[in-house]
Amino acid sequence: MKKRLKINGIIMVCAGLGVAFFPKVFFRNYSGSLGEKSLEVLGLALILLGQIIRVSARGYKAENSLDSRALIQGGPYQVVRNPMYLGIFLIGLGVVLSIFKWWAVAIFIIVFIIRYILLIYTEEKKLRLMFPDTYLQYCRKVPRIFPALFSIIKLDIIEYLPLKIAWFYREIGSISTLLLLVLLVESWWGVTQQGLQVYFQQFIWLLITLSVFLVLVILLSKRMPQKK
Repeated sequence: MKKRLKINGIIMVCAGLGVAFFPKVFFRNYSGSLGEKSLEVLGLALILLGQIIRVSARGYKAENSLDSRALIQGGPYQVVRNPMYLGIFLIGLGVVLSIFKWWAVAIFIIVFIIRYILLIYTEEKKLRLMFPDTYLQYCRKVPRIFPALFSIIKLDIIEYLPLKIAWFYREIGSISTLLLLVLLVESWWGVTQQGLQVYFQQFIWLLITLSVFLVLVILLSKRMPQKK
């Protein structure tokens, strides 16, 4: 885990330095057009959806893995084998769509594939050794990282996206920090081009998106079956 965090940290630092030294190369020119605002809203929505999936996967795994002695096949793990990585992918894609130019999407996807595909294969090798028969059957039924549309439509959302408010308390720091960082970067770059009005527009969009996000989290958590 420490090695993984260290590698992720190096990637983030390198990306941050590149953006800091060459902002005009990476940041999208702010025009205030409907298409651009739609991209920002879509980006924020993907960030929040990715956070929901990530929190759901971590929380469900923590409560059902029996200290890694059991193979998790319920909750978000019944539609994809690696829901936490799916969440990370959506968060990263959302950040790119919110503030960067189109070609940055391709760079993000390439970096994600290089970073996580090898990691996924390594983890799958360990799981095959731990659960030789069960894991092979599980792999035949469930895709690696992107869910099949049929499986999502067939199931009730609470079956594959269980949520508890307590799970979010553990992640609220990282969620808030990421959203604040995106807002600051987006607003700073917009203000340098269009003035202070842009900052207030971004803030309003963020409040609206956060409100929808909180309502969704509360509704999903209320639908969770209570343990007797």
